Amino acid sequence: MNETFGMLLGIAALACATSVSAAENTSPHVKRMDPALDALIAPGTPIQRVATGFKFTEGPMWRQERLWFSDLRDDKVFAVTRDGKVERLIEHAGGLDPFPLDSYLGSNAMVTDKDGSVLLAQHGGRKIVRLDAQLKPTTFLDRYRDQRLNSPNDMVFAPDGSLWFTDPPFGLQGMDEDPAKEVPFNGVYRFANGQLEAAIKDLTLPNGLAFAPDGRTLYVANFGPQRFVKAYDVGAQGIVGNARMLIEYGADEKRPGGPDGIKVDSTGNIWMTGPGGIRIVTPQGKVLGQLILPEVAANLAFAEQGRALYITATSSIYRVALRTPGTMPLYQR
Repeated sequence: MNETFGMLLGIAALACATSVSAAENTSPHVKRMDPALDALIAPGTPIQRVATGFKFTEGPMWRQERLWFSDLRDDKVFAVTRDGKVERLIEHAGGLDPFPLDSYLGSNAMVTDKDGSVLLAQHGGRKIVRLDAQLKPTTFLDRYRDQRLNSPNDMVFAPDGSLWFTDPPFGLQGMDEDPAKEVPFNGVYRFANGQLEAAIKDLTLPNGLAFAPDGRTLYVANFGPQRFVKAYDVGAQGIVGNARMLIEYGADEKRPGGPDGIKVDSTGNIWMTGPGGIRIVTPQGKVLGQLILPEVAANLAFAEQGRALYITATSSIYRVALRTPGTMPLYQR
């Protein structure tokens, strides 16, 4: 993320103290908006803060009974156990050394690949790297048709084994106007059989993405200036079409946060970050409930065989137990 974008996030976090009611701001809780939410989260279930003290948490991934996550502003990757034991795994995770102090140029999303290794998105390095057993990176993807990527952000393996990722310009100081920007659009990409293709080219700031359990629907968040999540039909060879609005946030929505991380549970409900917290939305766009936090949520991950949800929110990691399992990633360790 560039300095301007980071400043916007900082303003959003500061606004949390004034734009959210006192009750919502003092303790995390589940806001029930439809009785159907009870099948997903048992009434009275608490939202627990597992760990805190970070600068800007992002990119969560459940691996070997711990949550791995990035700290974008601290340029590190950490792991935390369910009971809050934290281990620092990687220094200089964003691919820049020296690292510009308090910039948003660290690492972001992580996924486990078919061979068990980890793929890591680097904002500063403008690429996706593969981590070996000693967590040393080698370049995996950094160019589209001989042009450098912007700053890979979120990643997911589709049920057919193809890798999809978003590539907004958050890692470029001047965003779309930066002279270092080479790809003329901010894309959603599909990598399969050694080929990288741009599946979506018309979003301004594509961010989080996730697939329905059957792989036939792709959900993509657009962080701004228009804030929304769209659904796309996915056909053979990853061809997308029939774009439709799932949820949109108007100019009158002043609560902090934005469309970023997305995950889909085993029954097809979409869990997404947005203004005011995590929304749980049906495939038809009906909001069932919201997870209210005292910090701005950036991303989320299902864990513990899908029986828990972990949330990366500014300086902390949160956890909530689930009744209906979340869909775990295609490849796991």
